[in-house]
Amino acid sequence: PTTPTTPSSDLDSQVNVEDLPITFKVKYIGSEASRGLWGIKYTRRPVDIMVGVAKNLPPNKVLPNCELKVSTSGVQLEIISPKASINNWSYPIDTISYGVQDLVYTRVFAMIVVKDETSPHPFEVHAFVCDSRAMARKLTFALSAAFQDYSRVVKEASGEDQVDDSHNDLITPTRQKFAIDLRTPEEIQAGELEQETEA
Repeated sequence: PTTPTTPSSDLDSQVNVEDLPITFKVKYIGSEASRGLWGIKYTRRPVDIMVGVAKNLPPNKVLPNCELKVSTSGVQLEIISPKASINNWSYPIDTISYGVQDLVYTRVFAMIVVKDETSPHPFEVHAFVCDSRAMARKLTFALSAAFQDYSRVVKEASGEDQVDDSHNDLITPTRQKFAIDLRTPEEIQAGELEQETEA
């Protein structure tokens, strides 16, 4: 029986910048091209495709067990098993544009990474399966804390605090819009029904 989640249950998921880095044990599902930079509508189909492939893996194939470390500099992934030729890589914080806990597979965390913009598919969705829904939630919050720290650093570097707000975009052309969905899967689902509005 699942108990309805109250906001207080989210307190377990809350992550502050001081808590980083945090390492999560996850399974890496894979990556798929994404058609957009941020929004659940750009992660949903790729996640469905990847989960479908994962469910149909032959018995001798398993999803790699990884340690996913979220820090203020981004996300680092290390494959613990099975042994792989390339067993660790990282996604710098300024290349991650979006992170969300999937609303259909609530143990899945998905993030959109921006590759070289000249490539035909510059956006990629990477998906990871966590041991529990709560862990997927915590992972989302951890990435959110890293994003907050990154935007603070960018602001300080640009001296934005002393500048009239209307010039924001001119000062930091490098600052990409990034978003993190901290809504629960149910809230996202409700929001989707109301037709997502771009903010």
